[in-house]
Amino acid sequence: MTALYLGVATEHYFRYACVCKFYCYNAHMRTPATDAVLRLIRAQSHLQNRFAAELGGVHGLSVNELMLLMQLDQAAGGRLRRVDLADRLDLSQSSVTRMVAPMEKLGWVARGDDPRDARVGYVVLTSAGRRLVRDGAKTLSQLSVSLFGDHWTEKEIGTLARLLGRLTANLPGALTA
Repeated sequence: MTALYLGVATEHYFRYACVCKFYCYNAHMRTPATDAVLRLIRAQSHLQNRFAAELGGVHGLSVNELMLLMQLDQAAGGRLRRVDLADRLDLSQSSVTRMVAPMEKLGWVARGDDPRDARVGYVVLTSAGRRLVRDGAKTLSQLSVSLFGDHWTEKEIGTLARLLGRLTANLPGALTA
C-alpha cells in the first residue's frame, strides 16, 4: 500500500512539476521581445510569399533574386564578390552560387575577374539585369504601397521603417529605395 501511495504521490508531483514548468516556459515565452520576433517572422513569411507570387508572375524573379540584383545594382561598378553577396543576403556562399548559375544563363549577371588577383571572381550585373532590377524594383514599390494601403499613415510607415532600420543597422548590404 505504501509503494502504491508513493507511486501515486510521485505521479502527482511529476504532473505538478511538468505543469509548473509548462506555465513558466509559456510565461517566459510571452515577453514583448519574443512577441515582436514571432510577429516579425510571421510578417516576413507573409511578405515573402505575397511578393514572390507577383515578382515571379510578372518578371520570373524570386524575392531573393531581386535582392541579389538590387545589391549588384547599388554596388560600385555593379559588381560584388560571391562572398560579399552571401554576406549581404545572409546566405551561404553555396546558396549564392546556386542562385547565380541560372541568372548567368539568362544573361542577368556575368562572371567578372579581378585583374590584380586571379583567385577573386565577381558577379557582375549585365544591362539585361539592370533593366530587370529596375522593373522589379518598380513592382516591389507598387506592392509595398498596396501592402500598407489606407490602413497605415505615412508617419506610421516611417516609424516602422526607422524601427526596423535600428534592428538591421549593423547588417551589411542595406538597400535604398
